[in-house]
Amino acid sequence: MSRVLITGVTGQDGSYLSERLLEGGHQVHGLVRPDDSGPVDPRVVPHAGDLLDGDGLAAVVAEVRPDVIYNLAGLTSVAASWQDPVLAAQTTGLAVLHLLEAARRLHEAGHSVRFLQASSSEIFGDSPDLPQHEDSPIRPISPYGAAKAFAHASTAIQRSHGLHASTVILYGHESPRRPPTFAARKITAGVAAIARGEAETLTLGNLDAARDWGWAPDFVSAMLTVVAHDEPADFIVSTGEAHTVREFVATAFAAAGVPDWETRIRIDPALMRPNDRSVQIGDATRLRALGWRPSKTFAELVATMVEADLHQY
Repeated sequence: MSRVLITGVTGQDGSYLSERLLEGGHQVHGLVRPDDSGPVDPRVVPHAGDLLDGDGLAAVVAEVRPDVIYNLAGLTSVAASWQDPVLAAQTTGLAVLHLLEAARRLHEAGHSVRFLQASSSEIFGDSPDLPQHEDSPIRPISPYGAAKAFAHASTAIQRSHGLHASTVILYGHESPRRPPTFAARKITAGVAAIARGEAETLTLGNLDAARDWGWAPDFVSAMLTVVAHDEPADFIVSTGEAHTVREFVATAFAAAGVPDWETRIRIDPALMRPNDRSVQIGDATRLRALGWRPSKTFAELVATMVEADLHQY
């Protein structure tokens, strides 16, 4: 049994990860903000902490002395990062450096620790590669992407100095646990509301943006695979398939049994992202070589989310 510390334990990925680890008999500790009302498995040992408090983060790591640190915390919205770029840099970039330094101190004191940083496809920004791979140029085009790029590079630097530190470069991954502020969940929740007769239309932004969407529990499986691998490295986690928002919407309406979906959609230009890249696709060849495979197709993912939203109320 190992002792594990998860930051972001109340989020989508953190909740799935903590469940998997607890089922495997591991002792799970979670960093929780004092004002965080998100659900935490009662078997998780909570530790109050704030990503803006570097000394506090280091103290939690020193107290827990984890065998593995999964850093899943930070700002999760590209749009929100435009509203407060400094907060994005502090919580998604600088906080990671504090955690890495704390892990390094454990390592240098003789305690074996593995570190996993949840990176993002947003680090690639306007990279010319399609699909992107682990060595594609890093060219973020948003404050969120820049903060993630800083954390990504900081992890690689610590790895080069002997820390077992890996990154998973996550592409879009969804589930019924996603908040409705995320586009995919907004779509499935909105479609379910229309199917139940509680709404007439769904308002969205750019229907032509294409994303590589996967099933969140599959991405958590990827995290576990990477941490278990003896050689730390960067690993893209993606399905390798791109689908437009339009396809996602059409698939969701079909799963809900609602015809003529085009008449139900309203476009709001205010929902368009600044500098939004039209296509993002990842090449997960390196991860697949470790045996990882996605378990759900795009259509199955969308249908699962719609079904959950249809029965939520």
